[in-house]
This record gives sequence, structure tokens and C-alpha cells, in this order.
Amino acid sequence: MAIQRLHTESRYSEIVIHNGTVYLAGQLADDYAGDIARQTAETLDNIERLLAEAGSDKSRLLAVTIHLKDLADYAGMNAVWDAWLPAGCAPARTCVEAKLYDPRARVEMTVVAALP
Repeated sequence: MAIQRLHTESRYSEIVIHNGTVYLAGQLADDYAGDIARQTAETLDNIERLLAEAGSDKSRLLAVTIHLKDLADYAGMNAVWDAWLPAGCAPARTCVEAKLYDPRARVEMTVVAALP
């Protein structure tokens, strides 16, 4: 089966599709000036947009890895996440504290989803 890569840069692709599965590169907010709620909402908007482009959606999430700059933001991130995620569609999920590439970034998410 062919591998499809979308929005490919020299080091990564934003979307990789293979064998009925969509893989998204780590997604971040567009504006790092916001608090954890704003950055989480923007990150989830980007995820939703890329999943749609790949032919999937948030109801088909399989796994999500969440990197938080500070675990003190866990509750704030979860409040936005819980409102965004459709009922009954919780993926396998990992959340860790990590030093992100830009000190202003508070959250980054890596997603694996199924195609219909």
C-alpha cells in the first residue's frame, strides 16, 4: 500500500497516511501569546483541520500524545480537551511534561487517527 505525505518539509510531513491510518506531526497553537486554554483550543483547531484534509475527523482518534511545558497546565488543557472531544470517542492518550522547542509554547499534540 502506498504512503501519502502531505505538507512535507525537509524534516517532516504534517500528515502521513498509510494503510487506513492518519498520522499527524506534533501540532501547536498558531499564537504562543495565549494561555493554556487558548493554545489548546488553537492546537485542537489545527488537528481538526488536518484530519479533515486527510479524510478523517476527531471521532476517529486512535492515540494522542500530549506534551505540556508545565504539568500545572494539565487541568486547563483538559477543560478544553473535554469540551472538544465527542462523547464515547476517547483515544488512547499519554500526557507528559516536556521542554518544547519554543519557550512560549505551552502544549504540543501528536495524533494518530483512523480513516473511515
